[in-house]
Amino acid sequence: MINIKNLKFKYKEGESHVLKGIDLKVEKGEFLVIIGHNGSGKSTLAKLMNGILIPDEGEILINGMDTKDQEEIWNIRSTAGMVFQNPDNQLVATVVEEDVAFGPENLGIPAEEIRRRVDQSLDIVGMREFSKKPPHLLSGGQKQRVAIAGVLAMHPKCIILDEPTAMLDPSGRKEVVRTVEKLSKEENITIIHITHFMEEAIRADRVIVMDAGEIVLQGKPEKVFTEIDKLKEIGLDVPYVTVLAKELKDSGLEISQEILSVEEMVNQLCQL
Repeated sequence: MINIKNLKFKYKEGESHVLKGIDLKVEKGEFLVIIGHNGSGKSTLAKLMNGILIPDEGEILINGMDTKDQEEIWNIRSTAGMVFQNPDNQLVATVVEEDVAFGPENLGIPAEEIRRRVDQSLDIVGMREFSKKPPHLLSGGQKQRVAIAGVLAMHPKCIILDEPTAMLDPSGRKEVVRTVEKLSKEENITIIHITHFMEEAIRADRVIVMDAGEIVLQGKPEKVFTEIDKLKEIGLDVPYVTVLAKELKDSGLEISQEILSVEEMVNQLCQL
């Protein structure tokens, strides 16, 4: 779905590169999470994948289309939809269903098909009952789910989410994370979820860790999060159950260090 080769980017001439030779492939249907602290380059990477920014060096191919080709930019953004950090910046209408219809309307989709797509997208994100509501009356998590529905209605093959839970409370974050996991597992949409919350990465197919414009770790979540010292060294937290598993093992208990959830911890302890 996405093929990135030797990607380099800087915002201004004379400044150092924000991204320093990124190589990355994302397979169709993959659920990829990119984590890193502020300034690691992960949000810049998201904007480059959507064609908002253009590489200084290297290339990004989205389903075979080069983001440097301005004639393909509309097709690229239809293929790889983008969900931003602040849902208020992505909601444009005064009624939820009209907002979700905005993208398909701009694609010139017939009215009957738009109606079907709006209903289907709101069903997927669990917001059908709010279709007639004004977006400003919704919670942060609900607004973000409407923003995701608006992207879904355009039938993208891939969705890039740039820290979609950063401005939400814990309840809103859970709503959005459940929705993202559903899109991946049930709708088979390629997901690239960029976040700095470690617990949002535990169900991903693969985790990429970025620091200072480079990929420093990658692999399955259970492998990446065992690199506790490395993650802490670059300023990232680790799921607390993973830290607990390490401390229990260091104290002499025969327990796996590849534990990511409370349920897994309970199962391991019950087997001792």
